[in-house]
Amino acid sequence: MMQRMTNSSSSPSLLNDSAKSYAGHDPLASPASSLFNDFAALSLSQRRKPRKYRLGMLEERIVPVGSKARKSKNPIGCLTDRCKTGVPINMVWWNRVTENNLQTPNPAASEFIPKGGSTSRLSNMSQSNMSAFSQALFSHPSMGGPANAGLAPGMSLSAGSSPLHSPKITPHTSPAPRRRSHTPNPANYMVPTSASTPVTNAVSQPPAAGQVIQKETVGGTTYFYTDTTPAPLTGMVFPNYHIYPPTAPHVAYMQPKANAPSFFMADELRQELINRHLITMAQIDQADMPSVPTEVDSYHSLFPLEPLPPPNRIQKTSNFGYITSCYKAVNSKDDLPYCLRRIHGFRLVNTKCMVLVDMWKKIQHSNIVTLREVFTTKAFGEHSLVFAYDFHAGGETMMSRHFNDPSADAYFTKRKWGQHDGPLPRQHAGLLPESLIWAYIVQLSSALRTIHTAGLACRVMDPTKILVTGKTRLRVNCVGVFDVLTFDNSQNNPLALMAQYQQADLISLGKVVLALACNSLAGIQRENLQKAMELVTINYSSDLKNLILYLLTDQNRLRSVNDIMPMIGARFYTQLDAAQMRNDVIEEDLAKEVQNGRLFRLLAKLGTINERPEFQKDPAWSETGDRYLLKLFRDHLFHQVTEAGTPWIDLSHIISCLNKLDAGVPEKISLISRDEKSVLVVTYSDLKRCFENTFQELIAAANGQL
Repeated sequence: MMQRMTNSSSSPSLLNDSAKSYAGHDPLASPASSLFNDFAALSLSQRRKPRKYRLGMLEERIVPVGSKARKSKNPIGCLTDRCKTGVPINMVWWNRVTENNLQTPNPAASEFIPKGGSTSRLSNMSQSNMSAFSQALFSHPSMGGPANAGLAPGMSLSAGSSPLHSPKITPHTSPAPRRRSHTPNPANYMVPTSASTPVTNAVSQPPAAGQVIQKETVGGTTYFYTDTTPAPLTGMVFPNYHIYPPTAPHVAYMQPKANAPSFFMADELRQELINRHLITMAQIDQADMPSVPTEVDSYHSLFPLEPLPPPNRIQKTSNFGYITSCYKAVNSKDDLPYCLRRIHGFRLVNTKCMVLVDMWKKIQHSNIVTLREVFTTKAFGEHSLVFAYDFHAGGETMMSRHFNDPSADAYFTKRKWGQHDGPLPRQHAGLLPESLIWAYIVQLSSALRTIHTAGLACRVMDPTKILVTGKTRLRVNCVGVFDVLTFDNSQNNPLALMAQYQQADLISLGKVVLALACNSLAGIQRENLQKAMELVTINYSSDLKNLILYLLTDQNRLRSVNDIMPMIGARFYTQLDAAQMRNDVIEEDLAKEVQNGRLFRLLAKLGTINERPEFQKDPAWSETGDRYLLKLFRDHLFHQVTEAGTPWIDLSHIISCLNKLDAGVPEKISLISRDEKSVLVVTYSDLKRCFENTFQELIAAANGQL
């Protein structure tokens, strides 16, 4: 009989992402809460002597016989009042009540306090009823069976009242909404979902085959609901603890070294992420850079992203006509890093341009650095205008990526008398591959299309203002700067010149593509255009040549960025396929690391228990009781040796044992004392119980509850 795994929480909390708990052992001996539930001290209520209970089915709560509080706590009314009104009553007696299957409901107990993201508290049944309940749980509709196959012995359907309509239950604490947030059973994706009908009259409409009546206690009140989750097919077996599957075949065959398995993230991706983290967390020594203010408006921790201009600099930049500088800063409002572009010595005299800024702030595109806000400040000692953009760590400009080699301009430089031209540049031998150029064209044209559709113009289509992150990811930077710096107050309509600026964007795009094709900025100079086009004709396709000619040639009509889509053609699908393959590789790398945080927290908790010198003034605390078992388990994990006495180090053994401990599987292991005089045979479920109880004891002491 296949055992059912209880659903773990789907909450993304850092403290609640444990493995699915194994449900084959005693639920009272091993609590249903996972190893990584909240660190708050949770103590189970004390068990009491068994008492007879009867089940008030209409109000769906367990009522002790002879309870004086029954009449006052009854949300619907006492049984006598309901009999007078003619409401039908369906009650059953629970005569087989033992200490292991039922406890006295204590609304003040911690296990009855609803917590969002906690695991579903199913009722604790007797072992005799568990087999019948499991048969009903995993019965498939095709197997047939009696009409009440989904009802466990000793249970009866409620007479029309739903937990959602109970006056004592809110939508956040009722069983059904909390049950929806649980992790789904993996078998549910392998069987078709059957149509389910809400139970309005359980006596006349019994549940269909495959549906199970679940019992759950919240706040001392017991509810019954129909589990409409389809049951898995007979014969399905799933692992009862976390295991690591091999690399997906569609990813394994696209990697260069398919025969070299790796259980960790690729080194290239790891190094790239580490570099981004280092840049994001970089700070400056304020003593070495006193000119950088500690705070600008709501931003602090400024870090220069490019060399600062000297204080006595007079010449202005060729792009914006003003001296500019760039900083990384953290916004104190949301604690997120941003990129601040400062315009030195600029005083904003008219705020009408903020209409265009608001339009830029609404644009969200994967190839555009989003503008967040624009403000003026005197924190730098003079009037300055600051543009705040999203910060993309590790990005470099297209100029520094592709046009920083002075020797690349040798083909276009004039030769002295008697000198011969050098060898003609070729693809992969001085020129960029055409596939890379088309990848850039697709991204830049997509950004322009979004900008032009919004009624704006880019005006910064320049290699110095295009960021490259990763290998081929482009983002257009510094958007909206020209709209503020060159704003004409005499213009009644700030969008009057946008059509002219959009045509200039297409020419700028053509120059960028031509420079990439020539791998030199000298190729876009007027005197070198003919020589540059000859180079493109020899080395690249006619589509690329026609696209460049279309963008750089004056037309009698207004052009649109959509006009170049036929020239891109099916290459768009090539870029889409490459992006999806890249996504598959990154997802596979993520799958290798998804369990690391859970295993680390498990080891961190284990480390707080093992070898503790003293606890509650007891120096032998870590060497006695449950702690001694955990100490031997630590030796079983890390300190095993071979027959020759050499250390036996196996990472798969460590990870497998930790996952089994996390799930509490019933597998048995032998723990040998260090003097080899004692051998203890325990199960992982026993170790999990010892682990949870011990760690909760530490938490209670840390919170001052002991």
